[in-house]
Amino acid sequence: MSEEIELMKGNEAIAQAAIRCGCDGYFGYPITPQSEILETLMAEQPWKTTGMVVMQVESEIAAINMVYGGAGCGKKVMTSSSSPGISLKQEGISYIAGAELPCLVVNVMRGGPGLGTIQPSQSDYFQAVKGGGHGDYNMIVLAPASVQEMADFTVLGFDLAFNYLNPVMILADGVIGQMMEKIVLPPFSPRKTAEEIKKLYPWATYGKSKDRKPNVISSLEIDSVEMEQRNLKFQRKFQLMEENEIRYEEFETTDAEYILVAFGSTARICQKSVEIAREQGIKLGLIRPITLWPFPTPILYQYTSKVKHFFSIEMNAGQMVEDIRLAVNGKAKVDFYGRLGGIVPSPIEVVEFVKSKIA
Repeated sequence: MSEEIELMKGNEAIAQAAIRCGCDGYFGYPITPQSEILETLMAEQPWKTTGMVVMQVESEIAAINMVYGGAGCGKKVMTSSSSPGISLKQEGISYIAGAELPCLVVNVMRGGPGLGTIQPSQSDYFQAVKGGGHGDYNMIVLAPASVQEMADFTVLGFDLAFNYLNPVMILADGVIGQMMEKIVLPPFSPRKTAEEIKKLYPWATYGKSKDRKPNVISSLEIDSVEMEQRNLKFQRKFQLMEENEIRYEEFETTDAEYILVAFGSTARICQKSVEIAREQGIKLGLIRPITLWPFPTPILYQYTSKVKHFFSIEMNAGQMVEDIRLAVNGKAKVDFYGRLGGIVPSPIEVVEFVKSKIA
């Protein structure tokens, strides 16, 4: 069968991939620049074909708690929003992590703080990778840099969520959400039946029967000793993620003397910056973290023996740069260049910044 190639926005790609990968339910609330996810799902009406539930609910808080309920039933469920909407979901995300349930959360970032601007930003990095809600928890955070990856990471995000019984986030910016590219959509996978869920997910709650006691799903534990043991179990799980789930991409790093570190749309800009710099005789390379958590700390550290200078290029006031500094552990210089308020840096800007620091 030939590949099915489509031209669509990044937000539309997430919606289409969700339908195709057997998603059971989407619960969300519209906010720019991610509203096309909900709009596409409503237009496609998957409840008529796959049985997928799609609901525009009364608030972001309602959305994440509906995700909590659906995940507790062993269903493949998701939500999406943009920056201030994700802030409203943080308590629910923490509850889901504490209850060890799988779900997918999509954040297509806009500028802030507050309502800010509808233009693209990367200023939710801290919120995503440091655990924006309360308590000691982490999410795997995937940062797509293309429309194709918006679709691919929807499938991957669900797989990781069920593998680790933990929420997973796709952290995109408004550029990736709104831009259009040709992509290959994933094949259709059927939704799991009730019997398959019972067999595959013994932790799920799906009612009491003659031969089955009810599962009680909760993040609450009154006994401090028991709560500590539960937290230690979480930490072992997060350590496994750090050992097995780091993803990254390198560009022109083999002989690089200077390395840019960037994610999302900024990484695409920086790839062009590398090409321009090399035309000028500057041995510049690029490392793109694909997982913002777990961060590719060991990869960056490996380069400290041969790279003079790292540059964190972000659309914020400087957030990922802190993880880069921790990764290199003082063994190389680290500088930051960022634009704020929805301004997207140009490749030439980045090159000129690098030149000003290495002169």
